[in-house]
Amino acid sequence: MNSHYPVVIVGGGQAGLSVSYCLQQKNIEHLIFEKHKVASAWQSKRWDSFCLVTPNWQCQLPGFPYSGDDPHGFMQRDEIVEYVRNYAKSFGPNLKEGVSVNQLSFNQQHGCYEIATSAGHYSANQIVVATGGYHRPKQPRMAEQLPLEITQLHSSEYKNPESLPAGAVIVVGTGQSGCQIAEDLHLAGRQVHLCVGSAPRSPREYRGKDVVDWLDQMGYYDIPIDEHPQKESVRTKTNHYVTGRGGGREIDLRQFATEGMQLYGKLDAVHGSHLRFRNDLKENLDYADSVAESIKGTIDQYIEKAAIEAPTENPFHPVWEPPEQPQAADLELDLKTANISTVLWATGYHMDFSWIEIPAFDGKGYPGHQRGISTIEGLYFLGLPWLYTWGSGRFSGVARDAAYIADRIALQHQINLRQAAEPVNTMALGS
Repeated sequence: MNSHYPVVIVGGGQAGLSVSYCLQQKNIEHLIFEKHKVASAWQSKRWDSFCLVTPNWQCQLPGFPYSGDDPHGFMQRDEIVEYVRNYAKSFGPNLKEGVSVNQLSFNQQHGCYEIATSAGHYSANQIVVATGGYHRPKQPRMAEQLPLEITQLHSSEYKNPESLPAGAVIVVGTGQSGCQIAEDLHLAGRQVHLCVGSAPRSPREYRGKDVVDWLDQMGYYDIPIDEHPQKESVRTKTNHYVTGRGGGREIDLRQFATEGMQLYGKLDAVHGSHLRFRNDLKENLDYADSVAESIKGTIDQYIEKAAIEAPTENPFHPVWEPPEQPQAADLELDLKTANISTVLWATGYHMDFSWIEIPAFDGKGYPGHQRGISTIEGLYFLGLPWLYTWGSGRFSGVARDAAYIADRIALQHQINLRQAAEPVNTMALGS
C-alpha cells in the first residue's frame, strides 16, 4: 500500500473535494482523508429544517454547478448532502472516509510532511488543510452555573422542536443559527426567549430581486479581503441573519416579539436559575436594522447609477420597540418562573488546529496565509470564511480558491519533480 503521496488533502467536504477535482484535472496524484463520511457535517450538525440562505444558483463547485429546476430556491439539508455526495461521485476522487488525521508535522531530514492517521502513517510533499473553521462548539463558562435539571444544547446538536423537553426554550445568540432556530421553535408553537446580540441582519428581497442577486451583480462576492474596508477583521464578524425557509424571507425579530417571543439583550450572567441581561436590546435591534437599511441604500445607489428600472419600496418602519428605559424586571429572568426547560447555545465555534505541529499560525491560532498559501512551503488552507472573498467559505466562491491553490501546488510539484531528477554529485573529494 502506497503511504507517500505528492499531495494529501485533509477534509473531504466541499472544499477538499473542490481542490481534489482541480488537482485531478492537472493529473497530480493525491489522497483525501475524511474523518467521517462526505457531507457528514451538513447531515449531522444541522437541524431538520435547515436550508441554505443563498440561492441554489450560487452552488458552483468546480465542474459541478447546480443543475436542478429551482435555481432561485434554497436547498434544504438533505438536498445539500445529496449535492455534495453526488459531486464526489461525479469524478471519483482518491478518498479515504472514516479516517481521522491526528497529527501533522514536517520531517526536516526527509523534507516531507508526516501524517499520523487512524489508518496508519502517511507522508506527503504538500498538504491542503480543508477542514473549514467550525471545529469545536463554543459555549461560555457561565453555562456551568445552570441547574443540572436544565437541558443544554449547542446549536450543532439541535434537530427539531419535538426533540426538546416540554416547556419554554431560551436561545442565546442571534447569528444565523440562533435566529433560524428561534424561528423554527416559534413556528412550532413553543414559547421562545431570545438573547439578542449584535449580529447584523439582511433584507431578503429588495426592489424586485433577491438581495444576493443584487450583491452578486454589484461584484460584492468578488471583493478580495485586502480591498475590504474592514480588512482581515471581517473574518471574525458574525454573518447577517436571514433565511431561505419557505422560499426565502427576512427574519424580523421585532415581528416575533409582537407574536409572543420574549426578547432580551445579551446574556450577562447566570446565577443558578436566575439570568441577568445587559441593557442593550434596543441598541442591538437598531444596529441590525441599520445594517439592513445600509444594504438597501447601497442597492439604491447602484440602481440609480446604472439607470436600472426597478420597483420602489416603502420606507422601513419597526413594528415593535422595546422599552426606552427598561425596568429591572426586564433585565432579569428566572428559569423556573418562566417554565424554561432548555437553554440552546447558538454561540458559534472555536477553530482547532492543535493537531498541526507546524509554526504556521498567528498568536490566536489562525493560520497565517495569503489566499490560502501559508507561510510554510507546501502547506495550504482552504474553506475558511473570507479566505480571499466573501464567498470563500461558501459554495459560491470555493471553486476560485481551489483553482488558485491547485495552480500553486502544480507549480511546486514541478519544482519537486525537477529536484528529484537531478543527479547526485558523486565527484570525489580533492584532486
